[in-house]
Amino acid sequence: MSTTPPVDAAERQQAQAIVCYNVESVPRRAASFIEAWRAELTVVDTVVVPPRDAATFKVPAGHGFRIVSVEGSQVGDLNLWNANDLSERFFSGKTRQLHASHVTRGDRLWTNLPGMRPMATITHDTLEWYGWDADGGGVHDVIGTRCDPYTNRVLNGVDYHHCCHSNLTRAMAVELGLPAAEVEPLIHDVLNVFMCTGFTLDTHQYFMKASPVRPGDFIEFIADIDLLGALSSCPGGNCGSTHSDDKTPCYPLHIEIVKPSQAVLAEFKAEPINAYDRTHGIK
Repeated sequence: MSTTPPVDAAERQQAQAIVCYNVESVPRRAASFIEAWRAELTVVDTVVVPPRDAATFKVPAGHGFRIVSVEGSQVGDLNLWNANDLSERFFSGKTRQLHASHVTRGDRLWTNLPGMRPMATITHDTLEWYGWDADGGGVHDVIGTRCDPYTNRVLNGVDYHHCCHSNLTRAMAVELGLPAAEVEPLIHDVLNVFMCTGFTLDTHQYFMKASPVRPGDFIEFIADIDLLGALSSCPGGNCGSTHSDDKTPCYPLHIEIVKPSQAVLAEFKAEPINAYDRTHGIK
């Protein structure tokens, strides 16, 4: 049963849209520092993420990491934690509010409350050129969650164990030496790396389309704090057709851990915990 629009319905719908947060005041790493940081990067380790699986990696504060397409068009699901306190982790919702539905060079990944601080800064993105397409789609979204076996069970009635949620859970179970049931609550909403997504213009439903990523493309980050990461190579491949099954061609992803010059590291300062006093008005 539908409701009758009020007489001033059109007037209400024409209210001015206001950006919620003053993005100009969001703290950013100085462009000059990032330029100096990138000038003498050395790859110190490479982690291979197999197709339809996940791998973990660690990045000391001041160092960085790249997620690299190496064999074919492939998207990845990224989780990040404070390596010294796993209760502090990537907060996709706050990142979305402070930047946009999709992130690129200069944007930062933020941690959950009460830490609420930058944990990684995007320093380079070879897909920055993509921008927004005619469908409203963009690359590297913080609006989707991650494909998971529970939703797949609801929609398709079968168990599938290589959804990104399960991949990340297995990888963290190995990393921490704990049962899957104990580490699963650590898995959180992701940065969908290389994934091209948006909301349909008519029904505003979440959509995916074939990623523009090609071998050689990468997205690069500086670690604003000590990081533990986990990356899943999504079973959806380039997410141009299906996911949560073994039908789509999938490819590995590489994670390159990079180190800047000693001079830049000496200048680097890790991001402090949020300065709010956490009294919440209680005397």
